Amino acid sequence: MPRLDLRGDARARKRIGKAFESLIALQARLRAPNGCPWDREQTHDSLRTYLVEETYEVLDALDSGDARKFADELGDLLLQIVFHAELAAEAGKFDIADVIEQIYTKMVRRHPHVFGKVRAETSADVLKNWEQLKAEERAKSKASEAKAPEAKAPEASILDAVPRSLPGLLEAHQLTRRAANVGFDWQDVKGIFDKLAEETAELKQSLASGDGRAEKIEEEVGDLLFVGVNLARFLGFDAEIALKKANHKFAGRFREMERIAASRGQSLSGLSAAAFDALWNEVKSGDGKDTAGKRRAVLADRA
Repeated sequence: MPRLDLRGDARARKRIGKAFESLIALQARLRAPNGCPWDREQTHDSLRTYLVEETYEVLDALDSGDARKFADELGDLLLQIVFHAELAAEAGKFDIADVIEQIYTKMVRRHPHVFGKVRAETSADVLKNWEQLKAEERAKSKASEAKAPEAKAPEASILDAVPRSLPGLLEAHQLTRRAANVGFDWQDVKGIFDKLAEETAELKQSLASGDGRAEKIEEEVGDLLFVGVNLARFLGFDAEIALKKANHKFAGRFREMERIAASRGQSLSGLSAAAFDALWNEVKSGDGKDTAGKRRAVLADRA
């Protein structure tokens, strides 16, 4: 089994090693007594928001197709990791070398089909083995945490690793993805559409019954959303990212409606339902048109 060599080959690691070590030294300098007041005030808790924000900015950069922007945002995300490792090192808990060694060892352990004798012919086989290995790791971890040495390892679930603090869409995606990795999934997309129709019918029935039970209606809405997340995952998409793009598209179209209405001396609040539909369709029909002209306008603004 390959081991992480922190010494490495000087020629091979010269550029990467020097750049990484410089970044670590820079963050330590910012945290030093004569460093940056803001950096010195930060804690693991205060940095939580930035870690989330930087992750989403990386995704935005990825969608933009701009390689330089993508690299820049990945750097911001990397800084968050280095920052947290520096805080931990100051507290005597671990340092960046421990972080690297942990992930290196874990990746080797979870790829027995590469570094061991386990066979995996397809990516599905890899994912199934991956989930089984993680379940075994969690079971061992729970057993070691038990107070009594003879304590029996508690039953571990492949779902244990899904953080409960995740937003609903991300949690649903992770739960169903992990279940699918061990074979619990639809055979084809038709089955999901059938389930979507079933949940839609149940929601309509709850609304039509007039029993006024908000909890039941909420439950049916949740079931419908859950199936929608499954549909996105089954087709190879992340529902959270897909929804973010839909949000962006809606916001753009709505702002265009506001602009058009204002140019005509109108206010959206005064439009009828029919007028709203007409304006919305007008904006939709204009999507994607005159793209070259819009790009020229943007470039002219930047000039």
